[in-house]
Amino acid sequence: MANTDWGNQTSITEFILLGFGDIPELEIFLFLLFLLIYIVTVSGNVLIIVLAITEQNLHTPMYFFLGNLSCLETCYTSTILPRVLASLLTGDKTISISGCLTQYYFIGFFAGAECYLLAVMSYDRFLAICKPLHYAVLMNGRFCLQLAAGSWINGFLAMTVVIVLMLQLIFCGPNEIDHFYCESTEILNLYCSDTNQIDLVITFLAAIFTLPPFVLTMASYICIIITIVRIPSTTGRQKAFSTCSSHLTVVTIFYGAIMILYMLPKTNSLRALNKVFSVFYTVLTPMANPFIYSLRNIEVKDTIGKMVSKCLDFTRNQSIVL
Repeated sequence: MANTDWGNQTSITEFILLGFGDIPELEIFLFLLFLLIYIVTVSGNVLIIVLAITEQNLHTPMYFFLGNLSCLETCYTSTILPRVLASLLTGDKTISISGCLTQYYFIGFFAGAECYLLAVMSYDRFLAICKPLHYAVLMNGRFCLQLAAGSWINGFLAMTVVIVLMLQLIFCGPNEIDHFYCESTEILNLYCSDTNQIDLVITFLAAIFTLPPFVLTMASYICIIITIVRIPSTTGRQKAFSTCSSHLTVVTIFYGAIMILYMLPKTNSLRALNKVFSVFYTVLTPMANPFIYSLRNIEVKDTIGKMVSKCLDFTRNQSIVL
């Protein structure tokens, strides 16, 4: 039986994440850019979490799920960017095998959980628009907790199966990963063993844990669009669409980026382009979500405005006292 200790099961002890090593003259610029993106991403998502918890008018299922999404995006970004920043700053591109597999596990975990969480948020909007009279009864606090917990558990289950199978295989080199994070295809290319079986398992699990939430999301929005079109008044249609437009934008960006990234041929000539789309999917999307929800959502904008006003009033009062 294979030894399941990450440090002892292989003939190599670490990987080299090549990252953006082919453009060393841009490393300082990339460090500053990614640092700014990381600060903005964490700050924006933490702000959404704080608002969803502290503001009484945002204590609704929609903002409960949005707070979960922001928490997930913060964790997802923190799994990738700190390691990239450290590599760009110090020039140390090595990562231990256990560290690489851990990063891969959490990337897959958060991505899988996000698929289901976006589907849950779509279902929430479906009930709010298509079944408004039953919404409060159906989307009660207990059901919301179950849906959110189910999203996180699904991501956990999928990646646990994959990582257990990966621990049974042996690495023997080369130890270079031509990416800025531990991506599944790159990791599988470094195994000595036959990876056909684990490839099939990953493909099967990806279908099981991605297609159902995608279908549910699409079905929810088809029903929503049909319901909105049937609303007689223009004002009513605009009001109904405004409640789901932010989420629809996030869903479009998320699945659009995934489709482009994984449909792109894995050839040497397209490696650079693959990294660009990976940056968009793993780095820019989590940063964009807080802006999409805050700029396109009247309730969030009003709440942020009130919070800023309170801070300014407090600062003004303190300056008067002093």
